[in-house]
Amino acid sequence: MPSSNIIIGFDPGLANTGYGVIDGQTVLEYGVLHTTPKQAIGERLLDLSNQLNNLLKRYKIVKAGCEKLFFARNVTTAIDVGQARGIIVMTLAKHHIPLTEVTPLQVKQSVTGYGRADKQQIQYMVKTIFKLSKLPKPDDAADALAIALTAQHYAPLDNK
Repeated sequence: MPSSNIIIGFDPGLANTGYGVIDGQTVLEYGVLHTTPKQAIGERLLDLSNQLNNLLKRYKIVKAGCEKLFFARNVTTAIDVGQARGIIVMTLAKHHIPLTEVTPLQVKQSVTGYGRADKQQIQYMVKTIFKLSKLPKPDDAADALAIALTAQHYAPLDNK
């Protein structure tokens, strides 16, 4: 069913990048893109880029949402997430898909109405809003659906 309102959300990570594709309040697809820790970093980033390209080709996406990198206690993890985010941003630009970046606080407030909501509350609301038969799993995919939903309500970045 063709649509002009398809939005994709990303919960970035080097090992696991969650994604969720929505059209309004209908979930089209969600899941996780994986990279293998045994690969060199360049190979992992290339693998993520290839998986993203294949995913983006399946839909006529009008906007993407991605979680902003925020303060992290583990510097190594923050760097890995930052590298994955860079691949996401670059791949979206390659496909001419505008990007909306959202903070975890914005996602929690948008989906649950409460800025300190926990993972379970977010998953429950995602299940309820999208009328899913079960809680979306894994957490990365559920977060990506919440990010896509939040991105519907925010304007894309001016990437000049």
